[in-house]
Amino acid sequence: MNDEKLLEQEILASFDRGEWKSVRNQKGEIARIKAAATATLLKNKRVNIRISSLDLEGLQARAAEEGVPYQTLMASVLHKFVSGRLVETQQRMPTRTSRTVRKRTAA
Repeated sequence: MNDEKLLEQEILASFDRGEWKSVRNQKGEIARIKAAATATLLKNKRVNIRISSLDLEGLQARAAEEGVPYQTLMASVLHKFVSGRLVETQQRMPTRTSRTVRKRTAA
């Protein structure tokens, strides 16, 4: 069974258990969430950065896995970082070899 079906079943089971509560001020809550989404998605500044080709290739590959453009993925990661929602998991991406680190620190 795919992840979407499992998620749908979890949501339905949660609803059936009575875990969902009505929002008192539904129109106000919708307006608040829309304003937050608009502010989050507003892209009014351009930034140019230099990164390694390995990092860029990794970002592009990860974005392809997620089905989003790599610039969107980069913006999302940065937004999560500055808002404190970027959480490091136990599964770590492979790191560069210690030889690469030694070369960089020696320079």
